[in-house]
Amino acid sequence: MTLPAPRRIDNSRSSDNPWLFLSPHLDDAILSCGALIEAEVGRREVTVATIFTESAPPPHTRSARNFMRLAHIEDAAALFEARRAEDLAVLRNLGVKYLHLGATDAIYRRRTPAAGPLGVLARFLPELVHTYPTYRFNIVRGRISRGDRPLMAELGGEVERLMEQTQAELIFCPLGVGGHVDHVVARTLGTAFPERVVYYSDFPYNQSAEPEAAFLAEHLLEPWHWDEGIEAKEHWIRQYDTQANALFPDGRIPVAPESYFAPR
Repeated sequence: MTLPAPRRIDNSRSSDNPWLFLSPHLDDAILSCGALIEAEVGRREVTVATIFTESAPPPHTRSARNFMRLAHIEDAAALFEARRAEDLAVLRNLGVKYLHLGATDAIYRRRTPAAGPLGVLARFLPELVHTYPTYRFNIVRGRISRGDRPLMAELGGEVERLMEQTQAELIFCPLGVGGHVDHVVARTLGTAFPERVVYYSDFPYNQSAEPEAAFLAEHLLEPWHWDEGIEAKEHWIRQYDTQANALFPDGRIPVAPESYFAPR
């Protein structure tokens, strides 16, 4: 059974107007919203716009190298080519419209290229010039670096254009559970559309972390749980072959309702 939907979702589900899903990475929309997307794609136009779809050339930080080892592809360009191909295959098979916005993943983002002695040192210690030098102490702290301000402005304009182009009635954005900065960036972009935004709880991170209580309270958000077709979602998740084993190292994908938050 699903909980009664907040009015924003309930009214939209009675229509056939388009929906837009913002996905931070090349799997997040399906991980968190795949069952709802599959249920709705037959009745409305659904677009998934993935924000962070690019890597960067070496030298890479230690965190980036570890990330690539988990995917068993130690070349960043090859890894992201594979990830984009996985995403396109899944979304095409679902009948979803898709866009890759081409921003650089946080684990590869750099500040303005360093010159002089710092540039030389950065060849051996790339963390010196990366916006988020480490995964544990920077990327998943839930804080957007001041160095990302130009990126935020660019992405804000891009999402505004997408809302106009798609004529989306609702925009679905991550809630940022787990604190990954790219998810927090996507959440922040959603706050520009207070009358149309719905936040989704980030799976699988929501299996071990809670939503940010202050954000829920500030935006007067109430939950809605969707549990139809959850078992079938595993089929789509496993097609993200470069990510599934790292996300679910014991081989088991939890069967959990999808959670959404919107004002009543």
